Amino acid sequence: MAWTAADIADLSGKGAIVTGASNGLGLLAAGELARRGAKVVFAVRDVGKGEAAATRVRSAAPKAEIVVSRLDLSDLSSVREFAAEIPEIFPHGLDILMNNAGVMALPKRASADGYELQFATNHLGHFALTGLLMPSLLLRRSPRVVTVSSSLHSRGRIDFNDLNGNKRYSPFDAYSQSKLANLLFTYELQRRAAATSLLSLAAHPGYTATGLQEAGPRMTGSAARGLMMRVANTVMAQRPEMGVLPQLYAATAPGVPAAGFFGPDGRGELRGYPKLVASSPASHDEAVARRLWDESEQMTGVRYSFAA
Repeated sequence: MAWTAADIADLSGKGAIVTGASNGLGLLAAGELARRGAKVVFAVRDVGKGEAAATRVRSAAPKAEIVVSRLDLSDLSSVREFAAEIPEIFPHGLDILMNNAGVMALPKRASADGYELQFATNHLGHFALTGLLMPSLLLRRSPRVVTVSSSLHSRGRIDFNDLNGNKRYSPFDAYSQSKLANLLFTYELQRRAAATSLLSLAAHPGYTATGLQEAGPRMTGSAARGLMMRVANTVMAQRPEMGVLPQLYAATAPGVPAAGFFGPDGRGELRGYPKLVASSPASHDEAVARRLWDESEQMTGVRYSFAA
């Protein structure tokens, strides 16, 4: 039988963080977790938009326990400031970290720390955040880290000689690199956390209509490409309420396998209900994963500790 959000068990007593929770899949995921009883931190760049999103959730679920907190994943100082607040919000530990926020196919931009913006936001910020929150995660019996990737990871390549796209830059190549990095991180985190009870998981939403696809054309002023994205979203994409299911499944379903990757069960994994899916051979290259981990530590200054 197809799994839906209605299958999420009661989450009372659990704590969760969802990055990018002010709109799109992040808002849907954070809202479902809150409606099921979890205390949820909406981690957002724009606190005003985050508060408006939280108000919408509370209007449908008045008992929802929500904290809105600023987090800019493209700025490592913001990541550190956010992480420093979490032990006070969740003194008994964190059950679910959903690394959801992302940017897609943007023109070349640099992060606050000088890194290529897509790699910085989609990978480095979440790498740093997860490492900084590891002590809170390991306080809980069965913590989960869910990192949202994309089917476009399969066209990605980690270019260690040009991680920041300074020699050659393509918006979609940079996006695919960051989404491959998400999976390499997911699998390497599970290997390094093997002696703990932590589950490191990944998900992708298939082809889901969100504002993500239109951001790049809007920034470049490409009206034609923006129109193409809007038409494709209308004709081909599934509703966000379906696209969010794989990451919710990873975060809450019982019996999920360690390092599981979940996506839609339809043809080409574009649409459908969540199921366990395969990822590209490149995502399972352990030597690349180890090197990416080392590079990420150097770039973020964050070192992981798995001591409970």
